[in-house]
Parts: sequence; C-alpha cells; structure tokens
Amino acid sequence: MAAPSSIPTLSSGGLAADARSLDTLKLVAGSNDPKAVKEAAKQFESLFMRELIKSMREATMKSGLMDSDGEKLGTDLLDQQFAVQLSGMPGGLTEAITRQLTQQMTGNARSATPTVSLGGTATNPSATQSGFVSQHTEAAERVAQATGIPSAFMIGQAGHETGWGKSEIRNADGSNAFNLFGIKATGSWTGKVAEITTTEYVDGEAKKVTAKFRAYGSYEESFRDYAKLIGESPRYAQARAQTGSATAYATELQRAGYATDPAYAAKLSRAINTSLQLQRSQA
Repeated sequence: MAAPSSIPTLSSGGLAADARSLDTLKLVAGSNDPKAVKEAAKQFESLFMRELIKSMREATMKSGLMDSDGEKLGTDLLDQQFAVQLSGMPGGLTEAITRQLTQQMTGNARSATPTVSLGGTATNPSATQSGFVSQHTEAAERVAQATGIPSAFMIGQAGHETGWGKSEIRNADGSNAFNLFGIKATGSWTGKVAEITTTEYVDGEAKKVTAKFRAYGSYEESFRDYAKLIGESPRYAQARAQTGSATAYATELQRAGYATDPAYAAKLSRAINTSLQLQRSQA
C-alpha cells in the first residue's frame, strides 16, 4: 500500500488526542517512514502530556474558580496546545516511543507497543477487554462508516456500560437483550423491553432502582440505535462535535445527562482510550 502523500503533524495545527489524526499517522507509519513514526510518537506523548496537565488543573477546577462552560472549554484547548508544545523535546517520551514503534514495525518487539492512558499512566488491557473489542469491532466499524462516530468511542462506551461484556442486560427469561449502552425504554420506544435493577445517582448518592431498558435482536442493532440517539438528538449536539477527542466527547455526554454517575466522563474516557489502544494493536 502506498503511503499517503502528507503526514499530519502537531506543528501543522493538529490538536493532541485527535483519534482521527492518530489513526492516519498509524497508517502512514505502516510504510516504515521514519518521519511518520516519529510524528506518531509525538502524538502519543502529546496525549500523555495533555492528561498530565489536566490532572494538575483538577484541584483548581474543583475549587469553583473556573465553573463556566466557556472557561472550561478555553482551558481544555489551552491544555491541548501546551501538550503539543511540550512534546518532542530531546530526552522526552517521543524518543522512547519512536524506538518502540520502530521495533514493532520491524517485527522485533510487538509487545513493545506504547500504552498511554487518558488517565496519564501506562495501561495493560486485560484479555477480557481485548476479546470484547475484537468481538464488536466489525459491527461498530460498519455503524461508524454510516454515522461518523468513531468505532473505538462506541466500543469503549459499550465496554464501560457492560463491564466489558460481564454485566450485559438480560431479558426475564435470561436471554441476552443485546443492549450495550444502557439505553432506557422511554415512552417513545415501541420495541422489546428488558426490566432490571440498576444503580442510579440521585443528588450524588447511589441508589438501586428498577428500570426498563431497550432490547434488541443483535449487537449491531444496539450500535445503530446508539448512533441514532447521539446523531439525531439535539441534546447530544455538543458531543457530536467532539469526536476528535475522547475526553471532550465523554465530557459532553456527561453534561448532556447521558448517565447520572458524577464520575462518568472520567470513567468513559479511560474506557475509550483502552478501546483505541486495543484496536491499534489488533489491526
């Protein structure tokens, strides 16, 4: 396969943690172009630095000094640019990641793939997570092509909602409801329904409640219904505009009220990052 004619770079204006740019860089790096490999390494370091900066800001954010959406967005964009500027410095992570990527592509060290978490620390996905991503990638990619929502984002959220397949919603007879996203059966839903006990957060306090959830005939139906919900509801317009950043996408879903868990955005960001990481290693 011929290498793409241009290599996306951080210096050309790309923001840190852009999933689409990283996927393009991975494709280019597959041609063993040293420049592409180094640029991909800079992107990984930029992602790491951005989340490190973000974690340092959390104390300020929680103090109430920067509560408005405008200030939070401005801070997030500023953190992204700081991360870009700090990446690629001599002696930094870029050099180590470049060596690992080069080794992987020459077939000498596949296990050396850099693993950078949105939480700012290295991660080692479990066999359960790997199997879950492998199981659902094909269906998720078909839905992604039709909707524009990255398949890794959808799989990561499905993994978080179901405990990576360990806690899937079941019908009354024990059969699988194929509901990967915890979408409830509201008054407008005319399909099958599964009623289960779940945890909701009321005024920050976790409580067990009985709720009705949508039931499907297959996992792909679940992906398509989720993509339709995100794609057509004005409530999630801001999330739709943030598919270039796992952190921003997760944050906007929480702000729109997708889940009642006050820590939902942080948990979802980590799950999406795990999915991204596994998709790249399995490609």
